[in-house]
Amino acid sequence: MDIVRAIQGSQDRRLVTKYNNAIYVIQRALALYSFEEVAFSFNGGKDSTVLLHLLRAGYALQEDRAGCLNVECSNSKLKHPIRTIYFESPCAFLEINAFTYETAAAYDLQLEIIRLDFKAGLEALLREKPVKAIFLGTRIGDPNAVGQEQFSPSSPGWPPFMRVNPILDWSYRDVWAFLLTCKVPYCKLYDQGYTSIGSIHDTVPNALLCISDSSSDEEKFRPAYLLPDGRLERAGRAKKLSGVPSLSNGLSNIDLHDNNIRTASVIGVGDEILFGKVADQLGPSLCRKLHSIGWAVTHVAVVRNDVDSVAEEVERQKAANDMVFVFGGVGPMHSDVSMAGIAKAFGVRLAPDEEFEEYLRHLIGEECSGDRNEMALLPEGITELLHHDTLPVPLVALAQPLSKLCLEFPDLYIGCYRKARTGSGSTIISFMGKNQARVDSAVDKLCSMFFPSAFSETESG
Repeated sequence: MDIVRAIQGSQDRRLVTKYNNAIYVIQRALALYSFEEVAFSFNGGKDSTVLLHLLRAGYALQEDRAGCLNVECSNSKLKHPIRTIYFESPCAFLEINAFTYETAAAYDLQLEIIRLDFKAGLEALLREKPVKAIFLGTRIGDPNAVGQEQFSPSSPGWPPFMRVNPILDWSYRDVWAFLLTCKVPYCKLYDQGYTSIGSIHDTVPNALLCISDSSSDEEKFRPAYLLPDGRLERAGRAKKLSGVPSLSNGLSNIDLHDNNIRTASVIGVGDEILFGKVADQLGPSLCRKLHSIGWAVTHVAVVRNDVDSVAEEVERQKAANDMVFVFGGVGPMHSDVSMAGIAKAFGVRLAPDEEFEEYLRHLIGEECSGDRNEMALLPEGITELLHHDTLPVPLVALAQPLSKLCLEFPDLYIGCYRKARTGSGSTIISFMGKNQARVDSAVDKLCSMFFPSAFSETESG
């Protein structure tokens, strides 16, 4: 109950909401399965440490409701130890192993140590134990999180069990908010600048936390909870080389010894271009830039603001090129379908990226509407966000009014685009339809939704 009391005393409304949702998932699982049929996968990392204490809280609350919570149970140890799976690897950090065994002793975990590979070890365990569901510390953004829900059956080819993901929708910020609020122990590597811990072969302290000290040759790092942008938590994980070079500002990190020419295709999304209302300026500019760094552009296309059109073109081009660039149709507008089309082409769903949502809130302000939150929906598990100071937030304030107009005037095409690529470029709202009276009526309706000088000019045509 120490966790319950800590959360109840928190002023962080977002953390309280995340906690309540996670506890609901845990209690739902404990209602569906007996205590002997559930297990907990613990690896000593921050996410599984959070899950451990959520399980303690969820179990204690369930016992409390049943009227069988006693003084001993309300302290660190549970009346019934949680069966805990730990895959011990020779490639693990010594600190991770030590923290795992210390935690198991402190909370009386029933540790099942597996030294085989993950799949074989799991098969052996499930043959011997009546485990039907396993609690996992998986979060959206993890490589293995693609397509998972809070309750997801194991993948084909794996032994059958239910994956239970109570913190699937938690962000990096949420994880550290919980650990610090509840004041629970965590692996000391996180105080040494590690933000995402894998094996000793692919994990280093996050360079974004490095402290400059000219008086010493030894590098020092701030703790993981001070990372300013949670989307970069895996910056300390070494990336495996692939056939596609990593580009930085279009110039660096190119393998100069590689004689194979890289190929790219460029896809523009925009009905306005197809209608001839606006000329495509970004496509030719991108082609020139790619050519200047030695890439060959094999294909340029413009497709409609339609999910299937985007998905089909991306599907064709990603199989034939090293890289596909898609521009246009990104934002909160009713016609912005690029993200949905890309997600469909890769067979994943759109999922909320809460760190990006916080970034948008920082740029836009606290008066966030549902439309603004929709901008944070990104293709799940395959998205890496890059930053640039001159990229504006597109057309946020118009989202709701235009969405309402589309419902009221379904016979009209209503589009929105910028006159120039810079943030200061004028916003153009386009109305097209066979009935001029309907077009005029829609224009008047839109104008009535804003203050009189909101639009510099209107033109029917």
